[in-house]
Amino acid sequence: MTKIETTPKTALILGGSSGLGLATAHKLASAGYAIVLVHRDRKSNIPNLEAEVAKMESFGVSVTTYNKDALKEETMQEVLAEIEAKSISVLIHSIAKGSLKALSGTEEVLSKIDIDITLHAMGTSWWQWTAALLQQDKFCKNVRNIAFTSEGNTKVWPGYGAVSAAKATLEALMRQMAIELAPHGITTNCIQAGTTETPSFKMIPGSDKLAEMAKRRNPFGRLTTPEDVANAVWLLCQEEGKWINGVVLRVDGGEGLR
Repeated sequence: MTKIETTPKTALILGGSSGLGLATAHKLASAGYAIVLVHRDRKSNIPNLEAEVAKMESFGVSVTTYNKDALKEETMQEVLAEIEAKSISVLIHSIAKGSLKALSGTEEVLSKIDIDITLHAMGTSWWQWTAALLQQDKFCKNVRNIAFTSEGNTKVWPGYGAVSAAKATLEALMRQMAIELAPHGITTNCIQAGTTETPSFKMIPGSDKLAEMAKRRNPFGRLTTPEDVANAVWLLCQEEGKWINGVVLRVDGGEGLR
């Protein structure tokens, strides 16, 4: 069994090969964090990811990747077995896997199985990993536990019913963890990104129209970038951010005000 090279500043990122997760990995690597990425990619995308990893490693940090399904118990146990005790200081949940089917209509509609898969992937899997890290004593002191939510938690978008339910679950878990995990030295927060053209966003039906609407709503006249969100993660990870706990932090340039 190979041990992951860890430091007192090690970030475990679930879903870190694109979008918000990848931008966060780059930002934290540039700040000196060792990076552990759990992702799921086709072989055709591996060369691109390897290039991204090389950029992170140029900051002098170790980067360990697992091209495995983070939702499987065996993946979680394999990764945790290779992580040293008391070494994870940041856990990022950035898994974007879910159904974008409508509740009704002539096309294939959302089923209970679709909802269950989406709820776990984008909601309850966050607690599953958090609980396992706690039970196996992998967290160090002053941990930042962060997940990404979206404005779809309260808005109605085409085909977003299952994901919206998952985001609501994610935020409910965040509030509970913020209280119950504080004695362990863990702060728990969600970041609500503004409209960001990630690969998962582009899969939403009518995403091009949503993006145009967001630009018109945003006071700065542009969409949120993955780097904007990664910067917010970095801010929460600072010593000065240790008293921020149990909040949904909007990172959208004011888009949500309109």
